[in-house]
Amino acid sequence: MPVRDAEVADAAEICALIEEHARYEGNETLVLDRAEMTKHLFGPEPKAWVLIATPPRRPDVVAGFALCSWNFSTWDARPGIWLDDLFIRPDHRRHGLGRELLNALRARTSGRVEWEMKDGNERAAAFYARLGAEPVGGWIKYRWSPPQQ
Repeated sequence: MPVRDAEVADAAEICALIEEHARYEGNETLVLDRAEMTKHLFGPEPKAWVLIATPPRRPDVVAGFALCSWNFSTWDARPGIWLDDLFIRPDHRRHGLGRELLNALRARTSGRVEWEMKDGNERAAAFYARLGAEPVGGWIKYRWSPPQQ
């Protein structure tokens, strides 16, 4: 199967994927602290988890990832998954790996799988629509960031 749970040995590659995704989205300056990310993903109290996508018959190649955390819906009274980041390297797109990652997430919860999409990303919107996912209307996203030091 081309999707597996990430392991500690994948931490540097996960950071590289996040940085590649940032460059793809126009952020040329993001550089992650590998040790800090390793602690958050694989430490004694992980804050998130990652699924790794590999091409068929190439388990040694990391083609993409999904970085997630659990959430909980009070109205549904069940846990769901927050998909914070989904990225497939350009050379590995159009082979079903994004769908494999999302199907793996869907299989892990009977609750909602939710994520955000950058406005105007028509290709992603079409992909999500083919999955049967729909935009959430009537809600406004808020962010409360810590003060800048």
